[in-house]
Amino acid sequence: MALEDASHTIIADLLNSRTGQTLTESRRWRISTALSGLFREFGIENVDQLACMLERPGEHRLATRVVEALLNNETYFFRDHAYFATLANTVLPELAKKRASTRKLSIWSAGCSTGQEVLSLAMTFCEQPGRWNDWTIEILGTDVSGKAIEQARTGIYSQFEIQRGISVAQMLNFFSETGKGWKVSDRVLGMTRFEQRNILDLPPPGRFDLVLCRNCLLYFDPQTRRDAFDRLAGGIAPDGFLMLGAGETVVGQTDKFEPAPCGSAMYLPKVATSAVGAVLGDFAPRAATA
Repeated sequence: MALEDASHTIIADLLNSRTGQTLTESRRWRISTALSGLFREFGIENVDQLACMLERPGEHRLATRVVEALLNNETYFFRDHAYFATLANTVLPELAKKRASTRKLSIWSAGCSTGQEVLSLAMTFCEQPGRWNDWTIEILGTDVSGKAIEQARTGIYSQFEIQRGISVAQMLNFFSETGKGWKVSDRVLGMTRFEQRNILDLPPPGRFDLVLCRNCLLYFDPQTRRDAFDRLAGGIAPDGFLMLGAGETVVGQTDKFEPAPCGSAMYLPKVATSAVGAVLGDFAPRAATA
């Protein structure tokens, strides 16, 4: 094995041990690009030098910085608008019926990155005040990246970030411009909390009515993906919903969930399928009648 290949393996193993993500051969080309800023900061010339430094004792801070730099934190507000429309018009109204007695919803966004998905959900509730008046809405965002979670907690975004996915009306309604950037309003941020947490760890306490885990499982190998589904299943209510990303599915991946009839990205806990089938009947295609 060439020295550079061995160095790439050391870095890939570090990412896998910290996050569960697999840096496949086809993705290792991005190591040098993703770490270029770190190279300049630490005076590192190449991946071989970095690998040697990581092998020394006491380099925990450098290892953490390497992992943070390699994580893909790509996100933006209302990513995949059609999916948010499914949530707003179908899934959330259905959950409102189910939780009418408690008037409380708990939502978990796993792999929330810098928080735009969580805040998009909160804005969705704010845009339907008649439906959600007097409800308690709690939205938890978790991510393995401590740096991403720090930004999410501030609720402050650059001009570029604020323009991705939201309208001018939403920007003016839910954000205010500050010297540090655009800050989300307290009424939106007040529905949320953020924690640094690996999706492969035990799920947060409680059972969530809706769990979003979008574009996270793509980076796991099959066994790690099954483990992740087990963790998600442990955090969702028996009659709750799971939303995945456009390129993800439970089919052939897990026996914990199966497709819901209300949208291509939506899934149900398998144990609950028979129990909720009648409730969700309106979403399913109906047989033709004469």
